[in-house]
Amino acid sequence: MPYLFTSESVSEGHPDKVADQISDALIDYFLAYDPASKVACETLVTTGQVVLAGEVKSEAYLDVQDIAREVIRKIGYTKSEYMFEANSCGILSAIHEQSPDINQGVVRKKKEDQGAGDQGMMFGYATNETDNYMPLPLELAHLLLRELAILRREGKAIKYLRPDAKSQVTIEYSDDNRPQRIDTIVISTQHDDFAKDAVMLKQIKDDVINIVIPRVKKKLPKHVQKLFNSEIQYHVNPTGKFVIGGPHGDTGLTGRKIIVDTYGGKGAHGGGAFSGKDPSKVDRSAAYATRHIAKNLVAAGLCDEVLVQVAYAIGVAQPVGLYVNTYGTSKVKLNDGEIAQKVAKIFDMRPYFIEQRFALRTPIYAETAAYGHMGREPQVVEKIFNKGKASEKTVKVELFPWEKLDYVDAVKKAFKIA
Repeated sequence: MPYLFTSESVSEGHPDKVADQISDALIDYFLAYDPASKVACETLVTTGQVVLAGEVKSEAYLDVQDIAREVIRKIGYTKSEYMFEANSCGILSAIHEQSPDINQGVVRKKKEDQGAGDQGMMFGYATNETDNYMPLPLELAHLLLRELAILRREGKAIKYLRPDAKSQVTIEYSDDNRPQRIDTIVISTQHDDFAKDAVMLKQIKDDVINIVIPRVKKKLPKHVQKLFNSEIQYHVNPTGKFVIGGPHGDTGLTGRKIIVDTYGGKGAHGGGAFSGKDPSKVDRSAAYATRHIAKNLVAAGLCDEVLVQVAYAIGVAQPVGLYVNTYGTSKVKLNDGEIAQKVAKIFDMRPYFIEQRFALRTPIYAETAAYGHMGREPQVVEKIFNKGKASEKTVKVELFPWEKLDYVDAVKKAFKIA
């Protein structure tokens, strides 16, 4: 029997994502000036206020207030009527030295013996229902908000948009788990107070359906475009006007959008957030590594869908377990336990080797903090830190390296896939 599955996304201007982006910008700055930095940084944003808290061990000295303002400005909070504005918001820093009790569990004489920064389990997931091996409902939810942000910055076709927004996409799947049609699209976007309520709501809904949706469709492959139909239920700003938003409308905290950051509810999640954590924290690095495994397994043709779990004990290098679930879609004559044993031999999941495999001690994290950490396009870019200052530094980095399909051949060889 067909079933419905739903995923949501939030924009870069959502208060929780503002917090994530500030935390990850701090990570990037610390790593740019001291790659050995150990950082766990949390951010809180509310009306006119930013609070930075956390633990750091680093040789780098940063102007954290300036970095936070730079992030807020880039997102688009640049007007006083938003009640949260880059130049005028108060910023309190309560960042202090990392506990030596934690550090002693991570640092070892031999780098390869580096222990996990915490206990816990992390999950990676991949499916062949999209070209980038991500669940389609989440892909569409992200894409809708990315396009909304592009339109906001262009300021031409739609001029009233403000930074805060949310989306949700419900897709009908067939019995064999294939997308059949889009059932419902929900978009709530913050906006200027530009007319009477009824007029505003009609204008916003018309613009979403007639401007945003067609632009999104053009960016999709033909088989996904066909899922759009005249019977889609659209809920656009369903509660009414949405003028008060962002950190003024809702307090934001780092790490509160972990399902948006990963797979939109598909697969599983270990509970640990990513943003604000350096790669010694396996909550982050091992989640990237398990996504890399899952994506390469599906791309190699081993299965149509897969969930990979890894688990650690704090201070211990070797994982305490590796689990694979192919949901009955495996193409090889091995059970999932046997597949997991082979996978453990292909991918070294000790924290040091994960860091080395993806060059995780480079400043690559600010770009992950909005629109998902997974399913993004790997690319090499140059990033400039402290531009125009005496300490200005340019660093060439590779973004989203865990999305590369560089282990497909190794998987095919190990599992004898033609």
